[in-house]
Amino acid sequence: MTGNKKQDGPQFYGRRRGHKLRPNRQALIDDLLPHLRLALPADGGPLNLEAVFASPVSDLWLEVGFGGGEHLAAQAAAHPDIGFIGCEPFVNGVANVLSLIDSGGLTNIRIFNDDVRKLFPVLTDAVFGRIVALFTDPWPKKRHHRRRFISDDTLVQLIRLLKDDGVLRLASDHMGYVNWMLDHLTAKDELIWDARSKQDWGVPPSDWVETRYERKAKAKGNHPAYLCFSRVSRSSA
Repeated sequence: MTGNKKQDGPQFYGRRRGHKLRPNRQALIDDLLPHLRLALPADGGPLNLEAVFASPVSDLWLEVGFGGGEHLAAQAAAHPDIGFIGCEPFVNGVANVLSLIDSGGLTNIRIFNDDVRKLFPVLTDAVFGRIVALFTDPWPKKRHHRRRFISDDTLVQLIRLLKDDGVLRLASDHMGYVNWMLDHLTAKDELIWDARSKQDWGVPPSDWVETRYERKAKAKGNHPAYLCFSRVSRSSA
């Protein structure tokens, strides 16, 4: 029988692997990742995220596409009482964040090393106090815009997963994508853009941690935009 294998879940278009991992990084994938990896429930959910942490957590934050994990690890170190869920299909990025977790002795990060959209169906409503998606692929060609992470479909899920007054943080150095995101986000009655002046989106939040990609973008002369939205309380919506 010939033909393409049926896609299991949503279509993922990004890279899953880069250069060959060094032995110590491969060892982290083999030995540490199994202890930190989020597994999808065999029966389809729901997944109790608080139960995956050894100690009680005061809140849960999600980072989508954490890249090398610099921002994720730094935030986890700064907020040891919060449980962090990091999603990243790129093996090399996962290996990098594992090295940061290992060297920093971090115990409040769990990793879903696949497309975050596969996680959505097993998550309950209003579970995250903060959702972060930094410098996701802008897919600049018009024919590829449907591949962008921010879309009406994903926003429905992000809004569902945010707690009342929870925060959605986005960043990009591609102004076409920034405008795209603003068009989609400001059309949602459940979200309020927190910006009051240009400084509110031209300057990162006070607790910001610069990512590797962000440094490269700035080195090229690009000026990232930082978008922060709050989730409207369900009782007032």
